[in-house]
Amino acid sequence: MPVHRLPPILLCLLLMWGILTSVSSHPKHSPCQLIQRTALCNNGKFSSVPSGLPDNLEELQLNYNHIQTLHDSSLHFSSLNTLSLACNNLEKLEANTFQDSKLSLESLNLANNNLHIGYQETSHAFKTLSKLRALDLSENELDDEMAATLLQNLTSLEYLNLSGNFLQRLDETSFRDLHQLKELDLQKNIMFEIDGAFDSNSKLQRLNLAFNSLLCLTDFHMTQLVVLNASHNYIEWFISRPDLNDTFQLEALDLSHNKLLFFPFLPNHSHLRNLYLSHNSIRFYEHLADNDMFPNSTSSVEFYNMEKYSGNVTAQLWDESLHGDISSLEILDLRGNQVEYFPQGFIQKMPYLSRLQMSTNCLETLNLTSKQLSGSLYELDVSNNRLNQIVADNDTLTSLGNLTYLNLSLNDLGGLPLGLFSSLPSLRSVDLSYNNIDICLPEEVETSTDTSLDCADWKNIVSLRQLYLKGCNLERIPSSAFAGLSLTHLELSDNPGLIVQESIQSLSKTLQHLGLGNTHIQDFDFSHFQRLKSLNISRNSLAHLPPSLLSLDLKVLDLRDNRLSTIPTGHANTLAQKLHTVFLTGNPFNCCQTEWFRTFETTKTINMVGQSDIECQDLIQKTHRVEHFQSFLCLEVGGESLLWYILLLLPICLFFVGFSIIVLLTFKPQMLQMSIKKKCLKPTSY
Repeated sequence: MPVHRLPPILLCLLLMWGILTSVSSHPKHSPCQLIQRTALCNNGKFSSVPSGLPDNLEELQLNYNHIQTLHDSSLHFSSLNTLSLACNNLEKLEANTFQDSKLSLESLNLANNNLHIGYQETSHAFKTLSKLRALDLSENELDDEMAATLLQNLTSLEYLNLSGNFLQRLDETSFRDLHQLKELDLQKNIMFEIDGAFDSNSKLQRLNLAFNSLLCLTDFHMTQLVVLNASHNYIEWFISRPDLNDTFQLEALDLSHNKLLFFPFLPNHSHLRNLYLSHNSIRFYEHLADNDMFPNSTSSVEFYNMEKYSGNVTAQLWDESLHGDISSLEILDLRGNQVEYFPQGFIQKMPYLSRLQMSTNCLETLNLTSKQLSGSLYELDVSNNRLNQIVADNDTLTSLGNLTYLNLSLNDLGGLPLGLFSSLPSLRSVDLSYNNIDICLPEEVETSTDTSLDCADWKNIVSLRQLYLKGCNLERIPSSAFAGLSLTHLELSDNPGLIVQESIQSLSKTLQHLGLGNTHIQDFDFSHFQRLKSLNISRNSLAHLPPSLLSLDLKVLDLRDNRLSTIPTGHANTLAQKLHTVFLTGNPFNCCQTEWFRTFETTKTINMVGQSDIECQDLIQKTHRVEHFQSFLCLEVGGESLLWYILLLLPICLFFVGFSIIVLLTFKPQMLQMSIKKKCLKPTSY
């Protein structure tokens, strides 16, 4: 039937249906970015949940907005399982926020808000979240009571973050409903006491107590815990419950940055792999057992107030059982303590040890023969101790076949065992910096009958890649010192007067980093080192940039504290195409020759480290920061500053003006008298 024959009412209905169809088919405008079933509404200045979002959302992010209250029934998304409202100044969630929806929230992020204000009403809203698995309440100024109120009945919770709040004391009521909890973050509070707080959390595996005010951890009996971080507290004692024969699942224990006086009293049976004890006051006291040497010393220590234990507990200071089960240890970090020695048999108890970090302690002798270090040892760091002797034999060194990294820097070593390095087939990195070790001549090694030498020999060690010899007072490097090596890193800085050109030529095809800072080098030819990527020639009083650098494909160049007045434009353009990082502070640059600075500054791929601290001097030796110096003060004429000409001509002009005045007054004195009379003398009437 033709359209024009339809009744008017039908025509109107047809037209309205077409309009409604076209409107409904047009996509709704959304104020957020939609990615599949996720809405990103961050930084949108919203004061409430925006409208117009699809009902089938699974994730909604509303971080960094201005939502102070999450109102009842504001969430109408039937499939929503992840909600994030971090950094909103949020004060409360109304009691029925989730009541009228079919929400099955599993993850809720409310970090960095003000929930301490309306925590009671918010706790009523939480009670409807029966499937919640992850909750972040960090940085909400919550105290102990507030946190306990918010966490009531959250029985499905597996992850909880309460870091950055005001928690002080935890007890058995704090987390008693969280039976499924697996990970708990309590760092950066002000906790000083934990009293049975985790007895109800039998599934807890990861616990973070770092950056609090805990004084001790005694009666440790959490057998199910896998990772415990209690670093940055004031802990003096860590004592496991001694009567437990259960095997602890603990794999990583971090007690660094505390006040431990003793090696921690670990569980008798455990799977502990990583033990971090750096920056404490740990020592071993086995030497106190020698009553002849210390007749007035005590041989035991008493522990009082051991919670559930009545009376006191007495332990022998050198009792090996106090160390607990360390048979599975792979990493032992004891940096920054007061260890002078290891007790007899202590090292042998760790057959799988791969990393032993002992820097900044009080070791005087490293006796590898008595320590019987594990054959799996990969890294040994005994830097910054008081070592004056290393004792080792061929059998001991042969057993260290996996040792890759050896750091002996900052000690008082004057000698090394014969064949120390050549007996380690996997050695890749050696640091001997700041010792009094010289480099052996070939004949010294061949003719020596001693078990130790007062020099170091690493000739023909095929695996060696990095060698650090800073500050060893080296005066000579034999021409064959690096024969047979394929070094990629060689550090020789802080050896003033060292001549190295000939001795390192054999490394020209492999060397990638070379450190020659403070060696007084001047005319060094770098053109042979085509694989060089990083070069340190700081503190060498260089007045000019070595031209041989321009042929290299350098990425890092350290030119600090030299006497450079400028970098020629051609050199700067060449370097700008290659360098990624350059150090230039401490040079007396000429303020009127800083084109190189503009070149580096406009090259976005170069990082001028300490750019704002690069200084220059003007013609009167006044210091300026290069980036703030005004270039119009240095108008250029033929490559020279116009100020030079002004300063040169000004005294000449002044001389001629003064000379002319003197001549004029000498030969025509009447002119001066007439001038004075004309201007100063006036007729007087009587």
